[in-house]
Amino acid sequence: MTESLHPLRIAAAPISWGVCEVPGWGHVLDPATVLSEMAGLGLAATEFGPPGYLSADPHELRDQLRGFGIAPVGGFLAAVLHRQPGAALALARETAALFAATGAEVLVLAAATGDGGYDSRAELSDHEWQTLVDTAATIADIAAEHGLRIAVHPHVGTHIETAAEVDRFLADSDLDLCLDTGHLLIGGVDPVALAQRHPDRIGHIHLKDVHADLAAEVRAGRIEYSEAVRDGLYVPLGAGDVDIAALVRAVHTAGYRGWYVMEQDTALNPGDTAELPTRNAESSLRHLAEISAGLASARIH
Repeated sequence: MTESLHPLRIAAAPISWGVCEVPGWGHVLDPATVLSEMAGLGLAATEFGPPGYLSADPHELRDQLRGFGIAPVGGFLAAVLHRQPGAALALARETAALFAATGAEVLVLAAATGDGGYDSRAELSDHEWQTLVDTAATIADIAAEHGLRIAVHPHVGTHIETAAEVDRFLADSDLDLCLDTGHLLIGGVDPVALAQRHPDRIGHIHLKDVHADLAAEVRAGRIEYSEAVRDGLYVPLGAGDVDIAALVRAVHTAGYRGWYVMEQDTALNPGDTAELPTRNAESSLRHLAEISAGLASARIH
């Protein structure tokens, strides 16, 4: 398939089926179910999900994915970067080695608070901030030694969340960002404007759509993030308040040719099946197909 006909590299992520690293997040569907649902939608690539969700043995992991016709993109690593960096570096070495051995491309790094979950955080001192920046840079070197790209993920409930923190990180570091449309909007950042201001700093993309009113409640501290997710914060692409089409057009025009990972963060209740998450993912895929067709048409003409 030529780029002119199919310009977007679309991948999935287990979080769309409720698989999250936060303890007590919700009911977790087994990997075979989630991978089968992805394959049934025609998705041919995925991020790994939380550590330990898929096999930690690279040979078994490759076989696990290959059995469903799915390729590895990479995955998410939430590490405490602002204190005792030795632990984060050891975790990064272990993670990068696993990712590389499976043929993955990218390590998505978030600056975890160390307090568990994403509902609260403390402010960092200048020294802690510099430690965070330096630790992220060292992890990027570790990733590169394994042939991986790194993308730093502004994320709700981490130490890179708000517009001021994103701008500060872009000024203090030369690392690329994972542009997560949902987390940026919740943190008070317009993802389209960010992509237009810093097109050379977009290393990876997580596509989410959110209800802006609930996002504002989280940003103001009137509702916890996990509660907002359960209240329907995330919706299929095109059904919320993020201009997904404008974002994709902006980064594609600027030359981005990396992955677009669909993520609709979901928390399942006991007894829930994959039916609703799969239906939502299918709706998101339809929206992306329309956007992709528009890009292809513009390129042809």
